[in-house]
Amino acid sequence: MSILPNALENLIESFSILPGVGQKTAERYAYYLMKQPDSSSLKLANSLLALKKNIKLCPITFALINNNETISSLYSNNNRDKTIIAIVAEPFDIISIENTTKYHGTYHVLGGLVSPLDGISPDDLHINELLERIKKDKVKEIILATSASVEGESTALYIQKKITEYKADMIITRLARGLPIGLDIEYADQITLSRAIENRQTF
Repeated sequence: MSILPNALENLIESFSILPGVGQKTAERYAYYLMKQPDSSSLKLANSLLALKKNIKLCPITFALINNNETISSLYSNNNRDKTIIAIVAEPFDIISIENTTKYHGTYHVLGGLVSPLDGISPDDLHINELLERIKKDKVKEIILATSASVEGESTALYIQKKITEYKADMIITRLARGLPIGLDIEYADQITLSRAIENRQTF
């Protein structure tokens, strides 16, 4: 027999499916919401419903856009250079780049990374659509902006191979990798340290 009311148990269970949210955190979230005014709970519920109803993927870049938009403004904007494409794994990776750089090219969201353990193969990603864009927009440079994880590296290598086969003279670049400020070498992972050595600079 459940100790908590069914409604509270169901909410805790719903929160616990979120990444990084364990049982205790889910319980705190649920209890906090229970103590809030009805208007707060209603606002949250409406926001969750709107998430599915009012958002879709751009058919060209696969970035997140509003339902009333045809394509992403990061692609349709005339100030954007369509001949340069930064390839990212997920839509939120775009925000990181937009907030930290003066990048004026466009984006292409893969929708994940190649990960056999998770059942994600290259066919599950938007790679074929990328090849079509390269031809359509006469793309000159591809920036591989995937993470430095094993999955990110293997995905980048796969895409590099596919693009080279498709268009041998394509300029393909990779985000520079190195040691973050304040990190001791002894705590650096092998990929980060290897990239730091490869991208070393004169002092």
